[in-house]
Amino acid sequence: MKNLRESIKEIQAKIDFSGTVMVHDRDGHILTASSGYSHRADRSENNAETRFGIASGCKLFTAIAVCQLVEEGKLSFDARLTDCLDIEFPSFSEEITIHHLLTHTSGIPDYFDENVMDDFEELWIKRPMYHIRSLKDFLPMFQNEQMKSAPGQSFHYNNAGFILLGLIVEQASRMEFTEFVQEHIFNKAGMNDSGYFSFDALPSNTALGYIDLPDGSWKTNIYSLPVKGGSDGGAYVTAADMAKLWKALFNQLLLSKETLNKLLTPHVQVNETGYYGYGVWINMKDNQVLKYHVMGYDPGVSFHSAYYPADQSIAVVCSNKSSGAYDIMKEIEEQRD
Repeated sequence: MKNLRESIKEIQAKIDFSGTVMVHDRDGHILTASSGYSHRADRSENNAETRFGIASGCKLFTAIAVCQLVEEGKLSFDARLTDCLDIEFPSFSEEITIHHLLTHTSGIPDYFDENVMDDFEELWIKRPMYHIRSLKDFLPMFQNEQMKSAPGQSFHYNNAGFILLGLIVEQASRMEFTEFVQEHIFNKAGMNDSGYFSFDALPSNTALGYIDLPDGSWKTNIYSLPVKGGSDGGAYVTAADMAKLWKALFNQLLLSKETLNKLLTPHVQVNETGYYGYGVWINMKDNQVLKYHVMGYDPGVSFHSAYYPADQSIAVVCSNKSSGAYDIMKEIEEQRD
């Protein structure tokens, strides 16, 4: 741990990292290191209890929520989208299932198509981000577009698919998605400092996301993202709470063993060693799982977290800048090897 702590400090300084790092090692030791500012204007420093946005890192929460409803018999992985939502999708295939949505293989259009747009802020020109406060607010951005491929044909990372999963959770549970996650995931896992907070009502010790500009100045990300996160991303967590999530998941506090195995199954191969389960990335070597991990990137947000099953260790890297989490995570994993 001593060498790792020193290495992390060196990289934090080298890349001007802003955020919090937490590592739970195989021997039960915990390393925590914070740097940078949660509020640059008044120079409030990041600390171990700071809440950070994690962007798409919380797609895992959505997958867990769906799996919980499957366990309750309110949904099934083979259920069709058309049978789960009372919403019209004129051009969508009737063969799309919850399984397809969970594995990014549905073939539906995304509301942010990286093949067409490279600037996330372009999304809010016609629909200001301060109007995006519920999952249904996203629907006009993709609901009437054409399919990109047939269901099950190929993997294509898709935020819109997880918006639909959130809407399915709402209809099946009769609860607002964020309230469902709060009650059935955060509360059960003891994630007392985490939540889906609005930009205009952030609780204390919550880091603002910062975008560094080419001229050396900076701005916050409040005009770059929806005002409140949802099923495709945007929750806030502390590093400690994210570690609690992994522990609760693998100790079967959130899902039964059978359903957990379904969530962790490498359903789709993405590249030579990378696979995707339900809301979670999986790295394998020689048919053995090296790690389960989640990540998230938005303007002013970078996040990586992983669970290593061989020794049950955990790493969490939260940053309130657009980059940096990958570099820290890379160093942590090099120290493991």
